[in-house]
Amino acid sequence: MDRRSPRAALPAALVSLLLALAVAGAAAVPAARAPAAASAAPLRTSPPGAAASAPPGGGPPVRDAVWPVGPPRAPVARGWEPPASAYGRGHRGVDLAARPGTRVRAAAAGRVSFAGPVAGRGVLVVTLPAPPGTVPLRVTYEPVRAVVEAGAEVRAGQVVALTAADAASHCAGACLHWGLRRGDAYLDPLSILPRPPRRPPSRLLPLR
Repeated sequence: MDRRSPRAALPAALVSLLLALAVAGAAAVPAARAPAAASAAPLRTSPPGAAASAPPGGGPPVRDAVWPVGPPRAPVARGWEPPASAYGRGHRGVDLAARPGTRVRAAAAGRVSFAGPVAGRGVLVVTLPAPPGTVPLRVTYEPVRAVVEAGAEVRAGQVVALTAADAASHCAGACLHWGLRRGDAYLDPLSILPRPPRRPPSRLLPLR
């Protein structure tokens, strides 16, 4: 008969329990790591490094991107107002003050993926280049009359359309609606413009 005291038996039982847990945990590690390895390289929806530089609701800055109306730079008549839900109220783009017949420049270089009427208003879509396996940005302009055809390569600052007075557009005769999309998501088109350089912090110099 084992006459060890309960105090002497307790550490032995505890050691046995910890050992059993350690063995079970070691056996479970490979199974737990397998799904992680499969998902270690998710599909990117933006160029490498874009997540660090893109603000919420915006795309990454695009090299050589320009203001699409001007010079002089057209003022913003209405800014981007993201909706609370996919079908909620909001303003999915930026309106730039422009009379009918105003020249519209490509905000960034890309390929014209669409040029024609949509629901009674002229629309131009330029798809920006993107790395393989990523979802490209698409810049939209309306209401316009395109001066380039679908499939054409355009450079930033090139005149691609003239504003129109299509009654079906909320910008009829008053503005250009400038939009930005990635897949089905609407983004702030101002976000593709180059960021102004950050000024170094000021330093107080000692008085002489």
